[in-house]
Amino acid sequence: MSSAAPRPDTATRIEPFRLRGANFNLLVLRLLDHRPEAVVPAIGDQFRRAPGFLRFAPIVLGLGDIQVPPNEVDFPGLIKGLRELEIMPIGTTGGTAEMRNAALSYGLPPVRSVGGKETDDIAAPAAPADGATQVTPAPPPPAKPAAARSTMVVDQPVRAGQRIWAEGADLIITSTVNAGAEVIADGNIHVYGALRGRAIAGGANNMEARVFALNFDPELVSIAGFYAVREGFPAAQIGKAMQVRLVGERMRFDLIT
Repeated sequence: MSSAAPRPDTATRIEPFRLRGANFNLLVLRLLDHRPEAVVPAIGDQFRRAPGFLRFAPIVLGLGDIQVPPNEVDFPGLIKGLRELEIMPIGTTGGTAEMRNAALSYGLPPVRSVGGKETDDIAAPAAPADGATQVTPAPPPPAKPAAARSTMVVDQPVRAGQRIWAEGADLIITSTVNAGAEVIADGNIHVYGALRGRAIAGGANNMEARVFALNFDPELVSIAGFYAVREGFPAAQIGKAMQVRLVGERMRFDLIT
């Protein structure tokens, strides 16, 4: 007598999906103007000067600098304009709770950094009832000193189309960053070869970050959101050993001697 085939409900089941936490590196597009007609053309101009910059990149919209009522922000226009430039807005960070809720209604949820949380409006403590004793909260403990910044070292050339991100760290590249490649660091970037691609330092809004290259020939260089593209560099700087830093809100380019 042959054995019967196992019933479907007793057979080994394969899970159709699993949910796991993950940490992804995302760029924040810090909006200094809430109008799509100002933001989108400016990014489009950047694309023309630095082809491939941010193309198909998932982007978080930074709302912290927008000072208008939420109903004056044209989120549909921003989303449509960015997608037409092949930039994919996926969420928001910063701004008021009302601003984040307005963005959420158009499919842009708040994105929280790892270990962090969005700032919520905190209600003032209620006055104590008559005869009640008001307890003064203990002062917060002193802040711990910041840990030393770590360093990511890359020993291989960075190829066209490749993106490397040193999150919370400096980035050292001992070879070449080819045209069409992108290197990003929350701290400083050191390239001990030719820098021909895009270098974005100070990714965590660190205005003290710098970019160093022994052969300076990038498509774009950026520090804490301030950037310059190759066509704006003096010819005397191309191919030289250079460092780039911010002085106030202006980028300064110095020869390394």
